[in-house]
Amino acid sequence: MKDMHRRAWLAAMAGLAWGASPAAAQRRPAARLPVVVLDPGHGGADPGAIGPGGTQEKRITLALAIELRRQLLAGGRCRVVLTRGRDVFVPLGRRVQVARDQEAALLVSLHADAAPPGQASGLRGASVYTLSEDASDALAAALARRENLADRAGGLRLPSVSPEVQRILLSLMRQETHAASTRVARLAVNALEGDFQLLNQPHRRAGFVVLKAPDVPAVLVEGGFLSHPRDEALLNTPAHRARLARALAGAVNRYLAGPRVAGVETLAAPV
Repeated sequence: MKDMHRRAWLAAMAGLAWGASPAAAQRRPAARLPVVVLDPGHGGADPGAIGPGGTQEKRITLALAIELRRQLLAGGRCRVVLTRGRDVFVPLGRRVQVARDQEAALLVSLHADAAPPGQASGLRGASVYTLSEDASDALAAALARRENLADRAGGLRLPSVSPEVQRILLSLMRQETHAASTRVARLAVNALEGDFQLLNQPHRRAGFVVLKAPDVPAVLVEGGFLSHPRDEALLNTPAHRARLARALAGAVNRYLAGPRVAGVETLAAPV
């Protein structure tokens, strides 16, 4: 059984056990293209990080998501859904649920953070995060705590799963999702290397709420640090955001063309 088919089967089985949302549980006619969900961080009353020049993270992430959507649609390999298309607040749990309801092949959360208090003010460069309850380093842990505080009540709330078979299904599905997320992260780092300033050890791991869907591969991309004047200036430039989106679109398209989503056109998905 191909990896994508196996993950979809596990998701369907476990979803029945958890009482999945009606939108996800209702089977729809097969769609030819997989769905990629883009998640512009923050929004509305939550501006996110604010750079020394006054740049708000929520505006940078939305502009980057819109450009990335344009480039992905131009590539013709996927459909694209945004968790927000304007300046509104979306709870973290809802962002996760959008991806689950869409039975997404991938969730890409877009951010542009600031160095946490006490960290070096000279930090700059892009990085890519995947989920881990044990952060890869102190910076990753601090960034995850900062992002997760944007919605104290957010996150995926799964009902208790007591039968042993449900625990096994959940464990297997998380392994599938983690492996796929790691592959996306490596493709993204490879696409960014050489053309962009990267943070030291650019693939990092932390417990971001928005990455916790057990059945949707997900990565969180930090486009740079708004706390650094150079990164702030670059992220405010449409040409730089277009280049960044082009690199990320290339990574997403390579993932979609790979074995983990082979045969996705045969799977039922929302229209």
